[in-house]
Amino acid sequence: MIELDEALTQKKVLVTGASGFIGSFLVEGGLERGMQVWAGVRQSSSRKYLKDSRIRFAELDYANPCRLVEQLAAHKRAHGGWDYVIHCAGVTKCRHEEEFDKGNLIYTRRLVEALRSLDMVPRRFIYISSLSVFGPIHEDTYTPISEHDEPMPNTAYGVSKLNAEYYLQSLEDVPLVIFRPTGVYGPRERDYFLMAKSIKRHIDFAAGFRRQDLTFVYVKDLVQAVYRAVECKVVQRAYFVSDGKVYSSRAFSDLIQKELGNPWVVHIKCPLFILKVVSLLAGFAARCLGKVSTLNADKYKIMKQRNWQCDISPLVEELGYRPEYPLERGVKEIIAWYKKEGWL
Repeated sequence: MIELDEALTQKKVLVTGASGFIGSFLVEGGLERGMQVWAGVRQSSSRKYLKDSRIRFAELDYANPCRLVEQLAAHKRAHGGWDYVIHCAGVTKCRHEEEFDKGNLIYTRRLVEALRSLDMVPRRFIYISSLSVFGPIHEDTYTPISEHDEPMPNTAYGVSKLNAEYYLQSLEDVPLVIFRPTGVYGPRERDYFLMAKSIKRHIDFAAGFRRQDLTFVYVKDLVQAVYRAVECKVVQRAYFVSDGKVYSSRAFSDLIQKELGNPWVVHIKCPLFILKVVSLLAGFAARCLGKVSTLNADKYKIMKQRNWQCDISPLVEELGYRPEYPLERGVKEIIAWYKKEGWL
């Protein structure tokens, strides 16, 4: 039985990483539920998707812990604390591996330590982690990854997210809920857009020849899951998030082709050893140029992974999560958005 918290109307929520793809949708999700939404941003953050006049802003400087404490203390004096904090801030691409630790672990720890020191611990602290914390497991049986499996991340990103989880779980005074979404797609997202851009040019690229089971979650379904946790009296839990279905490696690209109306696409399967060499060279070149490459050693390991199935039954049973966007519906929406915004 799902135990609900009181109504969310006018409850205060802080969404960190609000200027990002997922964060901006989490802000909109809070507004739709009548909450007072504070968008946690850096001074340099883009506010392109944070135009709603109801949005309030909280500037957070994770790089300077003393400054961060000052900012939160000033907010507490002026507005009080937050009922809920959804910590979505983090990094998914870096020039150097140690930057993952800084963006995903150290900055998370600084935020939580500041909240604890100021007696601003919310009634629910929700952390957006990743399915990548479990790494390539069950690749021989293709069985869903479950909460009882042992995490074995093989990417710097996955390790940094897992270490952040371990840190948060060690704090008895922080009412924690963790979400581990699989591949999140939707409007405003750029990695899956590259696939759409490639398919528009009649080329579909896949990694390896062995069977690959993929899972996805549309960003609005992830938002639904997160606010289910806000509404329900659940703490010290971690949930996987997907749309509940499993797809072949061609499913996403075939649906994009259908929505674009492309009459033909050349499907190229790249051997993993070639992909590895190309990824390492691309990452090295990007570092030399002071840039971040979409294709790098971490990305290679993600593309190499064969089993992305995950068990979302606890999320369904405990929080009443009901995914509304199977891949076909989600792809239809993103392609329409890309066209409307002039991306395609």
